[in-house]
Amino acid sequence: MTALQLKTPSRPIAPVGTSSRLAICKVWDGEYPWDVRVQKVALALTKAGHTVSLVARNRRRLPATEALPEANLYRLLPCRWLPAWLDGAAMFPAFLNPRWLRAIGNVARRQHANLILCRDLPLAPTSIVAGRTLGIPVVLDMAENYPAMLRSRWSTGRHRLVDFLVRNPGLAQRVEQWVLPRVQGVLVVVEESRDRLVQHGVPEDKIAIVRNTPLLERLRQPAARHDATAPLRVVYLGLLELQRGIGTALEAVAILKEAKFPVRLTVLGGGFDEALLRGRAAALGLGQEHVDFRGQVPNDVALGELPLAHVGIVPHWKDESWDTTIPNKIFDYMAAGLAVVTSDAAPVARIVRTSGCGAVFPDRDPAALAAALRRFADPAVRRVAGECGRAAIRATYHWEQDVSRMLDLVTAVMQRPSTGGVA
Repeated sequence: MTALQLKTPSRPIAPVGTSSRLAICKVWDGEYPWDVRVQKVALALTKAGHTVSLVARNRRRLPATEALPEANLYRLLPCRWLPAWLDGAAMFPAFLNPRWLRAIGNVARRQHANLILCRDLPLAPTSIVAGRTLGIPVVLDMAENYPAMLRSRWSTGRHRLVDFLVRNPGLAQRVEQWVLPRVQGVLVVVEESRDRLVQHGVPEDKIAIVRNTPLLERLRQPAARHDATAPLRVVYLGLLELQRGIGTALEAVAILKEAKFPVRLTVLGGGFDEALLRGRAAALGLGQEHVDFRGQVPNDVALGELPLAHVGIVPHWKDESWDTTIPNKIFDYMAAGLAVVTSDAAPVARIVRTSGCGAVFPDRDPAALAAALRRFADPAVRRVAGECGRAAIRATYHWEQDVSRMLDLVTAVMQRPSTGGVA
């Protein structure tokens, strides 16, 4: 059986009550658990009184249904008669995958969904087809500029032969052009992404900025202690991919080492280019006393370690992708009271400059990054930057404010008289 079959979860699904309470079918193209944005969005919708049914991939052949605080989870049902690798490949979130279409349609229909909320571009066409079949609107949660992200990845030369078929930037661009006029709303993570969509003809009132910000309660946790002890403790949190600039950070540490400036970089995360970056660190003569690759760690553990650092870095390449999206890590650093040193990718550079929480350097310039880090050798300078970052979280960059915009867009979509497209 290739379609997801619905079974009764261990906790009954809450019925849809008044017309203001919606049944929402949320679509996530990866495994669940876990994804921080998926969890935060689903939990916010649930706390607002809506019922969320989450459709997710299932290469690990976990139970088909699971009741979670944020949503009732429906994983694709494995095809037991297929080898695990082939079954997983058949779950690939292609732009129009019949297996996903049946799964989304089944969940949305049986849970009497009023709206489909699809995360990212790969399953947006499938969600649109399902929504049209059921006569319900579709909202796209555009967590990143997907075509530009693929172009950025391809620019490293690390793409594989299969990517010409399944992660092709040109095809993704054409799919996005087809999708945008056919969804009823779009969530974006930053103003630069909104501006890009407006330039593509999407009305601004059908876009909501829902950033990857922390809850205000994060500010109750202890902030970084900017003591005067050496070395300067620098942290990077996130995926390890070349286009995220970790190579630049390693070269900057090597420059500081050569200059006898005491510094230690802790890298929290894993990814496609981890082995390559570990090899680069070794080639630069950076031992564990200078660079500590911690690998993938649970999110709560990573967040708990941030206040042990002095400076958080965002060394991402300045390209179309990073000029139109924003990583979670900048807000995590700011909430932890760290000084932030970022490349000049447009959104992060704008936030750092306007909030006064750190410094900006030209991307892919290790000498400039090294110089920026040296500016924060003084604990008083770090402390001021950290306090500015936390003040900006308290005033502007917190999840409660972003949730309000998301709920307003959902309400507006449901109040429109038709399920026509956005353009």
